[in-house]
Formats: sequence, structure tokens, C-alpha cells
Amino acid sequence: MKTLLLCLLAFLSIQSMAQAPVKVAVAGLSHGHVGWIFNRSDKKDIELVGIYETNPDLVNLFMTKYKLDKKLFFTDLNKMLDDVKPEAVSAFGAINEHIAIVRACAPRKIHVMVEKPLATTFADAKEIQKLADQNGIQVLTNYETSWYASNQHVRDLVEQGKLGEIRKVMVNDGHQGPKEIGVSKEFLAILTDPVKNGAGALIDFGCYGANLMTWLLKGERPLSVTAVTHQNKPEIYKEVDDEASIILQYPKAQCIIQGSWNWSFARKDMEVFGNKGYAVAVNATTVRQRLSEKAPEETIKLDPRPAPFMDPFSVLADVIQGRLKLEKNDLYGLPVNVTVVEILETAKESAKSGKTIYLKK
Repeated sequence: MKTLLLCLLAFLSIQSMAQAPVKVAVAGLSHGHVGWIFNRSDKKDIELVGIYETNPDLVNLFMTKYKLDKKLFFTDLNKMLDDVKPEAVSAFGAINEHIAIVRACAPRKIHVMVEKPLATTFADAKEIQKLADQNGIQVLTNYETSWYASNQHVRDLVEQGKLGEIRKVMVNDGHQGPKEIGVSKEFLAILTDPVKNGAGALIDFGCYGANLMTWLLKGERPLSVTAVTHQNKPEIYKEVDDEASIILQYPKAQCIIQGSWNWSFARKDMEVFGNKGYAVAVNATTVRQRLSEKAPEETIKLDPRPAPFMDPFSVLADVIQGRLKLEKNDLYGLPVNVTVVEILETAKESAKSGKTIYLKK
């Protein structure tokens, strides 16, 4: 009876631990997506334990807006990590700062989630992957399009062979421009800085297509990358491109990525053409598809993806607590996103040189 009671207590203890919220700290408040973590009070899967930010104006703004305790805030990243001991850190600063955050977190066995893309340079991306592997941590990259039921549906059609072999993919992403849509001055300063952001529209929106195409082709790297960038609005975007087109050539497929701050309206859509049929992910829950030459095109309305896939912090919590295991070729995972950064860096080189760049095997 005593043994049974001990087993029951142990089971209840394990269950209690499994249900405990994941302790998460935030690194940076300048990214336009940071509001997500403060607007999910209905969910109890994470607990915010610390915020690292060196800009006092941002600290005061967020403290007032979200009624946050001043004790949550730190101006020293390492002190925050040592004092509050988070299980994970979510990075909401400049992209080129991701490497510094992983360098601080990895030896402490703290998982990291960053906003897209993973890094501004291929060298940083490879170092992040090495640090994650050496220290046994997860480093996730959050893309809104990872949540789209439409993209998952198109990938399923590919996996089922209903489109045949992929031949042509077009991915279109962007909006009217960050200043035009009214992002914060802090976020605008990042997006328009060639060091902090890596580039302009090429990085900001070119990363989506590189992420999706690498995922569709199960991690395959392109043979070559050709890119053209331009400043349609140099009076606004003086130091970075606001228009970017990238062509990825594979042995039997081509992907055209159009990242722009010049679209009429915001868009995130993908067209996949195989040698049997095609499917177009129009938005998060709408797909247009035609699966044979004799069949008419049909429009399918999908339900949103189930939990946890509509909330990046729920995904983070489930991965850390073992309820969700990322596949090797996951949109959020390191293998795909290291290749994404390689593609983006090569695209910048191609645009600068005016030449097609062939990737080394």
C-alpha cells in the first residue's frame, strides 16, 4: 500500500510539473511583433519572468501600456539570465543581435526563439546551429506563414503526389512599406539599417519564400541564386532595398521569390506548380487548386490549424516540455533556417555583383 501511495504521489508530481508554465524571458522590445507576448493573458502555458531592454523610453512605454512590474526589467542580459533563470528566451530585437543572445543562452542550457530570419549572416547561422547542438538546446525561428493551414495543405498535396514533381514555385510577400503602414520608430530604425536587419525587403520578406521552398524540397539547397534589388523609394529607404526578386534554381525546379515594400496591399501567398497540377495558398485558410488538366479549378476553405500552431509561444512551450517534437525539416527548425540564411546572403551577393551565384556543394 505504501509503495502504491509513493507511486501515485510521484505520478501526480510529474503531472504537476508537466502542467507548470514555461518560464520565458524577453530579449529586446524594439521588434514590431513583441506585443504578441503581452496580449495572451488568456493562455497559461508560459510565465514571463524577465525583460532585457536598454532603451529607457521603451521600458517606460511597455511598463505603462501593459502595467508591468519594474522588477521584470533588466539592462544587462547576462544578469537577467542568471537572476531569473528562464527556461527560454524570446528575442525581439535586431536580427544581427540573435547571435549574441544564443551565445549567452546556450551555455546556460536556455532555449531560444527568434523572429524571422535566424541571422543576418551565414557565419552567424552556422555558429548558432553549432552552439545549439553542443548545448542541447532548441533554437526556433518564428514565421507567421508556419501557422498557415493553406501552406500545410499544399505541402500535403506535394507529399501525396497529387501535384506531381515540383517544377515552379512563386512566393509573394510584403506590404506597402514599413513607414507607410506605420511601424514604430524603433522597429523602422532596425528594418532600414543594413547591419541590424541585413538588408531591406530582401531580408524582411525574401526570407519567407526561402523558408517555404527549403521546406517543400525537404532541405535541398539550390544550385544557384540570382537576385535583383532596387530602391523605388530612396527618399524613404536611403540605405536598404525596398524591392527584391530572387530566383532559386534547383535540378528540376525553380522558385521565384518576390519580397517587396511596394505592394498595393499586404500579401503572403504561395503558388506551387507540379507536372500534374497546381495549388495556390491564397491566404492562411484559402487554397485554389487544380489537380489535373481535365479537372476544373476548385477553391477550398480550410479551418485554422489547431493548437498549438496558431501561437508561437504555445509552440515554444510544447517543444520545451516535450509535447511537440519538431521534425528534422520543420519550418521552425534549425536545418531549414540555416539554409534560409545561406540563400539570403547569396542573394545579397548576387544583387550587389549583378551575377548569378552558384552555391558550393
